[in-house]
Amino acid sequence: MIKRLIAALPLLALAGCVGEPPSRTARAMAPVPAPSYVVAVPVPKPRPLPVNRAPRGLDASIQQMVREFPGVAGVAVRAVDEGWTIQAGGRRLLPQQSVSKLWVAMTVLDQRDSGRLKLDDPVSVTAADLTLFHQPIASLVKGGQWNTTVGNLLFRALTQSDNSANDRLLTLVGGPSAVRAFIERKQLGDIRFGPGERHLQAKTAGLTWDQSMSVGNNFSIARARLDPAVRQAAMQAYIDNPPDGAAPLAIADALARLARGELLSETSTRLMVSTLEASKTGRARLKAGLAPGWTLAHKTGTGQELGRRNAGFNDVGLLTAPDGRRYAVAVMIGDTTRPMRERQQLISAVASTVSGYRGAPTIAARDMDDPES
Repeated sequence: MIKRLIAALPLLALAGCVGEPPSRTARAMAPVPAPSYVVAVPVPKPRPLPVNRAPRGLDASIQQMVREFPGVAGVAVRAVDEGWTIQAGGRRLLPQQSVSKLWVAMTVLDQRDSGRLKLDDPVSVTAADLTLFHQPIASLVKGGQWNTTVGNLLFRALTQSDNSANDRLLTLVGGPSAVRAFIERKQLGDIRFGPGERHLQAKTAGLTWDQSMSVGNNFSIARARLDPAVRQAAMQAYIDNPPDGAAPLAIADALARLARGELLSETSTRLMVSTLEASKTGRARLKAGLAPGWTLAHKTGTGQELGRRNAGFNDVGLLTAPDGRRYAVAVMIGDTTRPMRERQQLISAVASTVSGYRGAPTIAARDMDDPES
């Protein structure tokens, strides 16, 4: 078979994607079938990690936070390079909401690594691609079409949590089945991927999606007209069995593996992490709790509310200390009636506790409870 080498993409290429879009003659980029050749963009093999005991004080603090929070929550902290894990409620399947954009982005970059697409490939976004809730690119779809690139959509989906940008990428890579295949092939564990933003949110509200709901406030109007009992039953069904549910422990493990370069090529790994570092969402969550000198690469997720009840309030990411130590953190709130400020405080408190930790060197342990996700 013919081999070809994909040239490494400079990191500045993605930042450049947010400039002027290509000409309007650019056509929509359809999913490309798998190539018959081999592309040499290697993904490093996993390296064995030391098995260390988690810091007891840090563990106790995390356990107490989750135990005392009035709602269903889960936290997982995995030391990327040191080999220890802390979890409290970390095996629960909790709603991801926009945290699931991580797996779409990784699938895009995995297909880039295999030569199936490039970040500067042209993509058209039309009115039929629009979804609901937060979708800044909706204002750009004028005259029924907006021409852009794969890289631009990736940047917007991760840094702005643009739902339509994410769903257009989802269509591009082959739909939910392609993302699920990536999750399974990389053995990411207890991470589900739902049917896409519009269908997930419609079902959670007790509605059946119609494309007219993507226009203006049509979705909110249709939802408000429902019988409250219908909405309550739909919300409860979502909480009981979220189609986008994931275990915080599995997410923290996936982020740690991403940071170590075990999921994507070196260039795609750096591109993914640097884009997550540019995220503009969740200023009052993990970011608010970081100690001075620490950096954060993260993705937030926020679900619908019914009265005072919220289903899905999350922030997950990679925390990097000034000395280079890295920690994958997942804080997920699956069901609570507490106000947003208290939810934010739980998430920021976890970041503050992790980044404020200055304990003694970890102690090797043979019997450490460090399950793989």
